[in-house]
Amino acid sequence: MTNSEKEALQRYLRLAREAVLWKADGLSERELRLPRTPTGTSLIGIVKHCLNVEAGYFGTTFGRTPPMSTELIPLNAYDQDPQVDWYATEEESAAELIDLYRRVGEYVDATLEELPLDTVGRVPWWPPERAEIALRQLIVYVLEDIARHAGHADILREQIDGAAGLSATHTNLPGEADWPAYVRKLSAIAERFPDEGAADDWE
Repeated sequence: MTNSEKEALQRYLRLAREAVLWKADGLSERELRLPRTPTGTSLIGIVKHCLNVEAGYFGTTFGRTPPMSTELIPLNAYDQDPQVDWYATEEESAAELIDLYRRVGEYVDATLEELPLDTVGRVPWWPPERAEIALRQLIVYVLEDIARHAGHADILREQIDGAAGLSATHTNLPGEADWPAYVRKLSAIAERFPDEGAADDWE
């Protein structure tokens, strides 16, 4: 029971990670860096955030040091820039960050293989009264975060070049869909409702 539970948690975390990386595949440096939302979200920012989340929660929390720790963001850097893990600096390349996330993924996979699900760690940046957490619960916590950002990456990538779907091998979308007609249909339905409280164009 425990082994199958761990395998399921590992599998879904790995799938969410792979989804984020796939959505960044095949784009130029500029396309990956450009902010796509009013709050500055970019595809490479999502990659950088997710790799730091996984490395931090499955490293420091359990007294482990990722082998690539010198490339990760130190905790005190967030005091100067709360968004420090949401964009690539001029000194960082998108390819380097994507490669780093792959290495973080290998490290996290190895950590989850080694530690029992009941292992209790301590998250140093959480309030002391709730800083202790079992690995089982932490995997769910991190999985929810990575999956959420994989969804963000889905939308950003589709806006860039139309690429959409669940994975590179299985889009989970109708194969012969007439998407322009579908969009026109939904737009026609929406136009039947009053345009109340419309948000201004952020650009």
